Amino acid sequence: MTITNTTYVISIALLITAIYQTQPKDYPLFNQTTLIIIITVIVSLLAWQNKAVFNRLIFYPPAVNNGQWDRFVTHGFIHADSMHLLFNMFTLYFFGRAIEGLYQKFLFGYGFLLFYVLAIIVAMIPSYIKHKQSASYLSLGASGGVSAVLFAFILLAPWEKIYLFAIIPIPAILFAVAYVAYSIYSDKRGGSNINHMAHMWGGAFGVIATIILEPQVLPHFLNALLSPGF
Repeated sequence: MTITNTTYVISIALLITAIYQTQPKDYPLFNQTTLIIIITVIVSLLAWQNKAVFNRLIFYPPAVNNGQWDRFVTHGFIHADSMHLLFNMFTLYFFGRAIEGLYQKFLFGYGFLLFYVLAIIVAMIPSYIKHKQSASYLSLGASGGVSAVLFAFILLAPWEKIYLFAIIPIPAILFAVAYVAYSIYSDKRGGSNINHMAHMWGGAFGVIATIILEPQVLPHFLNALLSPGF
């Protein structure tokens, strides 16, 4: 899979511009969210340039069955094309910054990195079980990890506005309900190259892991949910 050099430049420029323009002056430049984005962009670009690298990193059940378990992680750092990459990384950037501080007291300050990587792994497990014997199944992208971040944010701020297609404002909790319903429906319908199951399980991991790590988040969520005007 290849894209033109012009698209490479545009993709990187858009991502970097968004990060620098929206970054508060007192916000650390190399926070964990930004580090994940940088690594993901670099790995995706390298994979686009080198088909062998792309094929080695993508999630492919027969290869996993032969012992290449690292694909549970590596598939989350490559993307189908520039728009796939930009959509995931923009989403990760805006919501990751908002929640990563919640995990800083874990793993010597790198709890958010562990949370994100585990989300990518856990989100893929149901798909692997379903397609374990399929030689035609492939999956890639950070959507499992990004969904975990997004749903953890919704747990913290259920009535915060999320802008659908960057235009339509919708309360986060309503977005979550619609997102889950759409993912279940689309997964059952099939006929799509999108791994809706990974989206759904990534979101579930984000909610469950956050509650386990910070149990007080659950009463906070319930109180916020019942008090939309406050």
